[in-house]
Amino acid sequence: MPKGYWIPHIDVTNAEGYKAYMAATPPAHEKYRGVALVRGGRCEVVEGRARSRNVLREFPDYATALACYRSDEYQNARGFRLAHAQCDFIIAEGYDGPQPPAPSSPPPAAATKGYWIVHIDVRDPEGFRPYQIACQAPFGHFGARYLVRGGKQDVTEGRAHGRTVVVEFPSYDAALECHRSDDYQAAKKLRDGKADFDLVIVEGYDGPKF
Repeated sequence: MPKGYWIPHIDVTNAEGYKAYMAATPPAHEKYRGVALVRGGRCEVVEGRARSRNVLREFPDYATALACYRSDEYQNARGFRLAHAQCDFIIAEGYDGPQPPAPSSPPPAAATKGYWIVHIDVRDPEGFRPYQIACQAPFGHFGARYLVRGGKQDVTEGRAHGRTVVVEFPSYDAALECHRSDDYQAAKKLRDGKADFDLVIVEGYDGPKF
């Protein structure tokens, strides 16, 4: 069964006030088994726009991710955030289909993974398909795998494009290098003018999971 994911993008307006929200969320996350994959950390906005703080949290499935957000435990914690941050909050269904080809010489893994978090509005579906095919080779070369690739999503707060993709890499450096590679840049040219992209590359998190 596909996983479910929380993908909040946050601009904190009061850092001291925001700490109360962070302290209040672990009971909800632990109850619904929402494991933190990204929680702040380094990031680079390589296309479009993004907020300053990014979070990625993985749940056993999409229904559980929705249930956690709607739970009394999380809604009580959320109240501490509303006055101290602006947020675009997406809950997305995970992906369990074919993955990019496995590399013969995978890039070295790091203590923390790297992630592309991508929000897309496709304006020319037919014209977009060559990009979807061409990006498989650089993704495979850099050891990427899809966590989210389209599928259902619920925009619970703020705004988002119509399609969300999350790609996991063995490290933050590999995620950056993939985007900068000649092969990916050639693939990117195939989608220029066919879709609007917000793409942020973020560093994984290795602290407490809940």
